[in-house]
Amino acid sequence: MSFGDFLAIQARLLGALPDTKRFLYEQMRWENRLTCLYGGRGVGKTTLMLQGLSHVVSHGGKGLYVSADHVQVAALGLYEIASDFFRHGGEFLFIDEAHKRVNWAQEIKSLYDSFPDVRIMVSGSSVLALQTGKADLSRRAVYRKLPVMSFREYLAIVVGREMASFSLEEILDGHELIAGRILAQGPILGHFRDYLERGAYPFVLEGEAEYVERLNNVVEKTLYEDMGRSEGRRAMGIPVIKKLLWFVATSPPMEFSIDRVARHMKVSRPTVYAYLEVLERAGLIMSVLPRPQGQGSRLVRKGEKLFLENGNLLWGISQSLTDADPTGALRETFFANQILAAGFRMRVADQGDFVVEERYTFEIGGPGKKGGQIAGVDDSYSVRDGIEHGVGSTIPLWVFGFLY
Repeated sequence: MSFGDFLAIQARLLGALPDTKRFLYEQMRWENRLTCLYGGRGVGKTTLMLQGLSHVVSHGGKGLYVSADHVQVAALGLYEIASDFFRHGGEFLFIDEAHKRVNWAQEIKSLYDSFPDVRIMVSGSSVLALQTGKADLSRRAVYRKLPVMSFREYLAIVVGREMASFSLEEILDGHELIAGRILAQGPILGHFRDYLERGAYPFVLEGEAEYVERLNNVVEKTLYEDMGRSEGRRAMGIPVIKKLLWFVATSPPMEFSIDRVARHMKVSRPTVYAYLEVLERAGLIMSVLPRPQGQGSRLVRKGEKLFLENGNLLWGISQSLTDADPTGALRETFFANQILAAGFRMRVADQGDFVVEERYTFEIGGPGKKGGQIAGVDDSYSVRDGIEHGVGSTIPLWVFGFLY
């Protein structure tokens, strides 16, 4: 059996699985014929996949975990190993690091078409590479995104404080009661600061001392491995993209000047926009657009806000590049990250900072900031960092970390 060695490997991996599970685990439908699990590096996709395999095996299913970058896969071929497993009665195949196979999407498509009674789950550390397979798998695959940990998950997994998640409407209408229930378990603001700096990725469980180093590895591997493989970009072009990432990290969201960056890097405006698109698809930055005005490309989208994808990236990168305090940008980054990760639509507000679902307006600030920018705006809320409790339309920033 060509898959025999992988059974031994997965037995060792299953024996070392943590008990805690990400929120997406309960939402997964393991019976889907083909699922592509994607998300940035380090968010916990491999662990989630192995926990799914454990679920399958514990319920009597025959499952196999294969890492596509294993030397035996290179020698025998992914299709050959998988088809051999299926012919021996296999039912569930979990393929990790699939993007490291040059023709991974075609191989998955062939397996899907040749074995109609099996279930396949694919994951990869490269968001870019998995997206390139959508053309071949769009009619076959269900795509599920695993974001970084929410603040709620951080409290449960790292601190050991279990709490339910809440819908956006529940937070807006009942944040005073929600905050009271959470604070009854102990102080919150110290944990929130820890989360903002080093708590969004599950590898915080492996030690805070190495957290920043691991975070830097996420960035480096995304830039030099994922982009080079999926985008076909020469290594000499990656330092330019990396420099652009540093610009985003050290510029206030509304003060990022495309013209200034293009002049400084000696590239064209369209090139800057193209690189920003790549960084966003790679999961390193996120953008929030203003209200749509007519037709046109990104080149004429004035007022767009650019952020690092999450607060940990912003904190880690900005601390190594500048002495400026990133707290203001960190607040908006956290809010945008949690809102977008929870699946809501968001744009830049005409008054205030953000509009969510074209209904709710939010202004983000510190504990002493007044809500003058949104005075008179319907369904508007002042979101404040550094406060435990809110009253009425003033809501603590940390509460929005309980959306998922």
